[in-house]
Amino acid sequence: MPGKLAPGKPTSGQPARGQPMPGLTFVAVPIGAARDITLHALDVLREADVLAAEDTRSLRRLMDIHGIPLGDRPLISYHDHNGDRARPRLMAAMAEGQSVAYASEAGTPLIADPGYDLARSAREAGYNVTTAPGASAVITALSLAGLPTDRFLFAGFLPNQSKARRDALRELGAVQATLVFYESPKRLAKMLSDAARELGEDRLAAVCRELTKKFEEVLRAPLGDLAREIEGRTVKGEVVVVIDRGNAKEISEKFVIDALRSELDDGASLRDAAAQVARDTGWARRDVYQLGLGLDRD
Repeated sequence: MPGKLAPGKPTSGQPARGQPMPGLTFVAVPIGAARDITLHALDVLREADVLAAEDTRSLRRLMDIHGIPLGDRPLISYHDHNGDRARPRLMAAMAEGQSVAYASEAGTPLIADPGYDLARSAREAGYNVTTAPGASAVITALSLAGLPTDRFLFAGFLPNQSKARRDALRELGAVQATLVFYESPKRLAKMLSDAARELGEDRLAAVCRELTKKFEEVLRAPLGDLAREIEGRTVKGEVVVVIDRGNAKEISEKFVIDALRSELDDGASLRDAAAQVARDTGWARRDVYQLGLGLDRD
């Protein structure tokens, strides 16, 4: 007969309730409302040996709101500009058997966030890597946009320069999935104008702004209408743009030809290029192949 387990003792290598395991725990934090945080995340922030954050001031404010003292624990800044310098200190803490908790400025770590290199380094060194999941602006925007969610592609931030941005949009235009982007409020009007130009003015989209905050706003309309609406406005706050998938029937012959040429230039055979473009655009493979034969005769 198995013996009784002592109350509160960890089993099967798992930590006691609230105590994160040695290694790295990614902690999702709210994207707006401070109450949108899980009990698990609060436990990790309360009990971790070392805290790291993309924005230490934001994390301190969040901990103060929830009554979590920092005490004498280190709180280490970790962001795009200092990752190479801060990462060794966090790795050293893990090497000593300590638990390290990392939080984004907002939302879920590694989603448009600098935590990737930290995660990779910890895994390569053999340390435990886990997460306290929670809020994400991507998922929140998809929930509110009123567009298909069965298949979506998060494309992060588009390039700053207009030509590069249009090229990126053109490349994504045929993807049979709802597209999700983060965007700066200062660039939003230009981004929507380029999207309307490359993806079509009638393609449905949603601009989701200040999600979960007091001035939350979701504008849903064709891209052309959204571009004209935003052009005359001063936009503030965090922005997520969600764009409906392209209708295969609306994808132009020119787009398909350009995609074929790109595949052929990359060294694909006509048969393989036609198959790939057909998958990407929803066109019938036979029709794409016939277009390719015409290119061969040019």
